[in-house]
Amino acid sequence: MNVYLDNNATTAVAPEVVEAMMPFFQERYGNASSMHRFGSSVAHDIHQSREKVAALIGADPSEIVFTGCGTESDITAIRGTLARLPDKRHIVTTKVEHPAVRTTCRWLRGQGYHLTELGVDHKGRLDLDELRAAITDETAIVSVMWANNETGVIFPIQEIAELCHSRGVVFHSDAVQAAGKLRIDMSKTPVDLLAMSGHKLHSPKGIGVLYIRRGTKIAPLLMGGHQERGRRAGTENVPYIVGLGRACELALEHRDEENTRVKALRDRLERELLTRSSSSIVNGDTENRLPNTTNISFEYVEGEAILLLMDQVGIAASTGSACASGSLEPSHVLRAIGVPFTCVHGSIRFSLSRYTTDEEIDYTIEQLPRVIERLREISPYSADSPVPTEIHAGS
Repeated sequence: MNVYLDNNATTAVAPEVVEAMMPFFQERYGNASSMHRFGSSVAHDIHQSREKVAALIGADPSEIVFTGCGTESDITAIRGTLARLPDKRHIVTTKVEHPAVRTTCRWLRGQGYHLTELGVDHKGRLDLDELRAAITDETAIVSVMWANNETGVIFPIQEIAELCHSRGVVFHSDAVQAAGKLRIDMSKTPVDLLAMSGHKLHSPKGIGVLYIRRGTKIAPLLMGGHQERGRRAGTENVPYIVGLGRACELALEHRDEENTRVKALRDRLERELLTRSSSSIVNGDTENRLPNTTNISFEYVEGEAILLLMDQVGIAASTGSACASGSLEPSHVLRAIGVPFTCVHGSIRFSLSRYTTDEEIDYTIEQLPRVIERLREISPYSADSPVPTEIHAGS
């Protein structure tokens, strides 16, 4: 059996999405900027997709800008805001952001910007009082993710947005993991800029969205043509835009399923793994998180070894963000939470989707405890072994 439990990294493209896209590769291949019927009919399809994306997040279609990915959306939001506010040189973000935001903000610090990275508590929760104290008259933008990609912890976006607006500060949220899983209504939540990525909700890789609230001014990252009302130049990726629109329709239809059936599967997987594998803990806030995500640490074993043996029995999961999978360093998210050294290297993220079945969860519950037991038998560390000081200090 092959079991895919890494849906926060990427999702399978829904069959309905593939079907919607196919005509735009061969029959309806026109350029939406062209004046003839080949182009004008395609432009209409782009508009319909814009409406479908807007419906998923409670926005106006005019506020939706199509991009190449979530990373592009995040970078455009942050750098585009700073370009419009040259006199403000302060950025506020958190220590647990996705690399798209974290790396961008740290690069900007090297360019002379002042950066404040807010910490989180042992459950990955943000202290709003710390955020309130961090905002100054020099703050140009606050960037806080809607939900964490590694632990699933959900941040209080409504309160953060209201706080930023009361201080006249632009607020950006990376909602790549939240869109399609949680109810988002931009007509009620005063977020200025919001990023989405198609391949996290059963659309292809290579298409993203930047929501720009009406009245919010940002400079475009990509300049040239007039596409996207001058906010993102470049010929529109029509098949993928159409696919994303269909994926957003499906996400809206299945959102209740994400929060009931998928959540129940996640809870059963988590409960059984904790019961069958001793010295295991759940990382993050178990009361306020995405319905599809659990991050579990198995003490005294290496996460990479767990993934390797899981892969041999046909189970795919992750040690954290796919964008950081090449690093041997422990997850920056789990380090920020304060996960002990004996656990942080043995942390596995399981992320389900609406395609996950009971049989797949049963198989994982059967196989994974055997993997953990096998690795602990050959591990040089145990509950009775001292933790090497030099390694602990570097964690």
